[in-house]
Amino acid sequence: MTLKLAFDVYGTLVDPMGMADLLEQDAGESAEAVSALWREKQLEFSFRKGLMRVYEDFGVCTRQALRYAMATYKLDLTSDREDELMAAYLSLPAFDDALPALKALKGDYPLFAFSNGSYPALEKVLGHNNLLDQFEGLVSVDDIKSFKPDPAVYTYARRATGAWDEPLCLVSSNAWDVIGARAAGLKAVWVQRDTNKVFEDWGIEPSAVINSLSELPAALKHL
Repeated sequence: MTLKLAFDVYGTLVDPMGMADLLEQDAGESAEAVSALWREKQLEFSFRKGLMRVYEDFGVCTRQALRYAMATYKLDLTSDREDELMAAYLSLPAFDDALPALKALKGDYPLFAFSNGSYPALEKVLGHNNLLDQFEGLVSVDDIKSFKPDPAVYTYARRATGAWDEPLCLVSSNAWDVIGARAAGLKAVWVQRDTNKVFEDWGIEPSAVINSLSELPAALKHL
């Protein structure tokens, strides 16, 4: 059976903290903290909307989280500047290991991008980083109006990638995503980019742990 790979996008292939530099003109020395809170609340808002069954696409969560982060630090944004930052989010930088890893894997495994982001957002950010052409397809939660780690999302990923009778492996730097995938019966590789990050002790373990996507080809041989 052919192992199919589903790559998380935000935090795994592209770096949400890449917004910190742009935020310097708005937040000064607090730019990195604002960027981190923006990302934290983006995820929290998507989790809550999924649980509440009041789906709005990931871009809405991102905008609402930006407003929250700025308000927390008592910073003002004009509507035009907010739109600029939201547009910039579609051009987040890729991690240096992303494209080489995908090129190394292409041809040996069917590759898919699997994200909370909408299709237009994924096409934009992946295309901006020359990653889009490495994938056989994109899988967005927008199709079923929920968010990871809803088990229905991972079940949908099986259907969308054709992995009903074949194994599907998530590749993600987000521990909560790895736990969600494992709980739903998928294999999952955790990309521990920061060695100080701790994997939550839920009794659910990743199929493998790597520190860089460059280690993925070797890790997959042992799954």
